[in-house]
Amino acid sequence: MHHPLFIPPGRQPVTAHAVRTGVWFIGARGSVATTATAGCAAIAAGLHPPTGMVTETPPFADSGLPPLTTLVFGGHDTLDCPLPKRAEALAAGGVLPYGLPSAVEAELTAADAEIRPGGPLPGDTRTDQELVAAFAADIEGFARRHGLARTVVINVASTEPAPGEDDSRLPASSLYAAAALRAGCPYVNFTPSTGMHSPHLRETVESCGLPHAGRDGKTGQTLLRSVLAPMFVQRALPVRAWSGTNLLGGGDGAALADPAAAAAKNAGKERVLADTLGAAPEGEVHIDDVPAMGDWKTAWDHIAFDGFLGSRMILQTIWQGCDSALAAPLILDLARLLARAHERGMTGPRPELGFYFKDPDGGPAALPEQYAALLAFAARLRAAR
Repeated sequence: MHHPLFIPPGRQPVTAHAVRTGVWFIGARGSVATTATAGCAAIAAGLHPPTGMVTETPPFADSGLPPLTTLVFGGHDTLDCPLPKRAEALAAGGVLPYGLPSAVEAELTAADAEIRPGGPLPGDTRTDQELVAAFAADIEGFARRHGLARTVVINVASTEPAPGEDDSRLPASSLYAAAALRAGCPYVNFTPSTGMHSPHLRETVESCGLPHAGRDGKTGQTLLRSVLAPMFVQRALPVRAWSGTNLLGGGDGAALADPAAAAAKNAGKERVLADTLGAAPEGEVHIDDVPAMGDWKTAWDHIAFDGFLGSRMILQTIWQGCDSALAAPLILDLARLLARAHERGMTGPRPELGFYFKDPDGGPAALPEQYAALLAFAARLRAAR
């Protein structure tokens, strides 16, 4: 446990005059947001290394990204479980290290005090415009209270079904996205939900003058697909079929038990293969909710491909990991990168950040090319200092 006055080697204390950056989570009491909030506090205090954070590697050292010690957390959620309790549950499940929730309890309590009720909940009679105005006011109040230079809004809520063509109301993810734009905030959609992709927001998004990135974070199975699919293309090995199964629990597992939500999730997985291979191969991805697995998941892929003279071959992969621990460092990366892009005056979708997404805003589909684009983006940020 660290002492409140402990300053890790090489870091400076945050003073009243330090430039602070807000991170506003949609789904602020969920597993991903809780892990990111606790993880940032632990890394800033020198309790743990920044494993999985690409922005903490040498190519980003001089890119002008906001230090982790200057990030301030808040958000919206429809749950009322306090962050310290949520973190204790994650530690009991092996997601967070034993003892970490108590070590960063002050930081979790401070973040929890900045979480506001989300929605719309059943029985809420407010119009879309009223909800957007209320959500935007929450974000703006957060920025004023902490004297923030800017706030990055990041959607890490559970996946929602895609809206129907005849739906007259905006889905919740689009209400939050519209609120981010109204509050003048860069926006990240780390989920496959609609967010800024609603046709009702198209003109607002195009004219907002804000950087944004999405959608659907690439943490496990699709990350592996974005590495393996180019291999088959480059070695001239035709892929005949690519099937997959996901076993997962937690809130995401429950949400994806809805076929409509699962369909939204699988669209990004399929896009990686279609963009890389030239066409989507046979096969589907199945998602099974296994509550006993908690925040852990197993992803299995079965790939059938042709070898020389038509010989039939098979590659199978198994990925086992913790979704929250895979996603949290990427969330912190994206918050820092979008904050710096906003500081630089960059606007619109940022395809350079496709490295982080299943369904990115343009750019290449293969991970090596996406990483090269990300490094070039870091160089652009660095050159502006």
